[in-house]
Amino acid sequence: MLIKIYPENPNPKAIEQVVEVLKKGGLIIYPTDTVYGLGCDITNQKAIEKICQIRGIKPDKANFSFVCSDLRHISDFIKPIDTTTFRVLKKALPGPYTFILNANNNVPKLLSSKKKTVGIRVPDNEIAQEIVRQLGNPIISASIKDDDELIEYSTDPELIHEKYEELVDLVIDGGYGDNEPSTVIDCTSGDFEVIRTGKGSLEDLF
Repeated sequence: MLIKIYPENPNPKAIEQVVEVLKKGGLIIYPTDTVYGLGCDITNQKAIEKICQIRGIKPDKANFSFVCSDLRHISDFIKPIDTTTFRVLKKALPGPYTFILNANNNVPKLLSSKKKTVGIRVPDNEIAQEIVRQLGNPIISASIKDDDELIEYSTDPELIHEKYEELVDLVIDGGYGDNEPSTVIDCTSGDFEVIRTGKGSLEDLF
């Protein structure tokens, strides 16, 4: 199923429809402020396993990020952070960044790698934020990759739907996606280490 949702003013009924799919253990493809993401409710083990199958990886080896609705929501899944890290997160989010933080025991066991860390996202995209708000849980996020060597990430929701309609329950058309992923910053050691440079500018943060 492909449904159109406008990012400027997401239709509450359409968001409700997406949330129902997630609550039943369904998989969705949805827009963020960077690339389109493949997602499910983080509390649904079977759905997480399905995403791992699609991506061809084992759950404990997966580097999925959690999409949260705001900073308060993030604190449910991470160990306490220092003032400097909090300040950087506050400045950066919502925005095109993934922060790797030390996970607490609320992170589903299936996803706990030996590292005990978690990647956290709050995309600057109303559709993604509204879905998470209404669901009440974060959603797992894995980027949608393209087979084209020149274009690493799929940007056209209609083409994404054609490719994934047999694998997922719902694709949201929230307009063309970006072809640049988020900037990934590791905050687990007390310092800030950039793991991947993407759309988010570092000058704005430090």
